[in-house]
Amino acid sequence: MSREEVYERLNAVFADVFDDPDLKVNDETTAADVDGWDSLIHITLIDSVEEEFDVSFDMRTIVKLKNVGEMVDVILSELG
Repeated sequence: MSREEVYERLNAVFADVFDDPDLKVNDETTAADVDGWDSLIHITLIDSVEEEFDVSFDMRTIVKLKNVGEMVDVILSELG
């Protein structure tokens, strides 16, 4: 799967979780860039991403994620 394909699916997940069909994320997007992205929504987001891509993130990985680009890197490595 290409990075672009991951972003197509990931943007759909973000749009669903944040109930914003116009929401688009990129490599540099952080929680501070998205209205309503708090710790509770983060759990829902991670769960939705894991379900969409049929992957599982360990807690250490989740805590280290600094932006969406790093999330995409982890997804690609898990799908690897």
